[in-house]
Amino acid sequence: MDRQVHHGPAGWSQGDGAQVTAGRPPLSAGMSARTENEPANRPPAVRCEGLTKQYGSKRALDGLTLEVPQGRVVGVLGPNGAGKSTLFRVLAGLVQPDAGRVEVAGQLPGWRTNRQIAYLPDRARWYREHTVRDAFRYAEQFLLGFQPEQALELAAWMQLDLDLRAGDMSRGQEARLMLILCIARRVPVILLDEPFAGIDAVSRARITEGLVARIGGGETTVLVSTHELAEVEALFDHAVFLNAGRVLMQGPADELRRRGGSMQEIMQQLYV
Repeated sequence: MDRQVHHGPAGWSQGDGAQVTAGRPPLSAGMSARTENEPANRPPAVRCEGLTKQYGSKRALDGLTLEVPQGRVVGVLGPNGAGKSTLFRVLAGLVQPDAGRVEVAGQLPGWRTNRQIAYLPDRARWYREHTVRDAFRYAEQFLLGFQPEQALELAAWMQLDLDLRAGDMSRGQEARLMLILCIARRVPVILLDEPFAGIDAVSRARITEGLVARIGGGETTVLVSTHELAEVEALFDHAVFLNAGRVLMQGPADELRRRGGSMQEIMQQLYV
């Protein structure tokens, strides 16, 4: 029988693109870029078909259809209110869609898929009395697939003192801790919702270094939602642009950059 995973406190359960030139065709909403290197026979890590989710009068997801390839680092991008956080909560099995179908690692999301998904929600917090060392012990007991040796390596990489209490941490230090607890798990899918929100530039750099150390060249699929594109754009090898609960554009990041420039430039073309 599968063991339910405790999500912890507070609901916690890749270079710049080419510049736009006059000779480049404009990007169009709804376009899905493809490359010859895209594997044709591997099932997607995430598949969504017609997802709809309503909160009162607000439709957070509006018939969203999406496929995310396996083993990629995927930027899930868009303005506030585009549906990114709701999508992540659906993928994590914390929210049920009103309509549509979703699969993560070939299964319907729910508590049974927690062994396959590591989810870091926006502005997650940890137990104030726990030291970093305590948090790793907790994770080893309750988070399936948690790798304490890798967590220790990441903590050293991110310059996080093992004896520092969460209650004494800066916002950036706590963000580093929360990220380690998420990415030091051996799971096929990692969801990171705004891991840089409200933290300082030094901590953003440390977190980016930790991501590079953890996810480079692996089989894990990582979905990252962020407005801090300067730090992480070089990590993306696939990108999805959302607006009003729908997919405006998706495809391999290199192809999108060739056609529209950097991710930030594409954002300006689509939303400004």
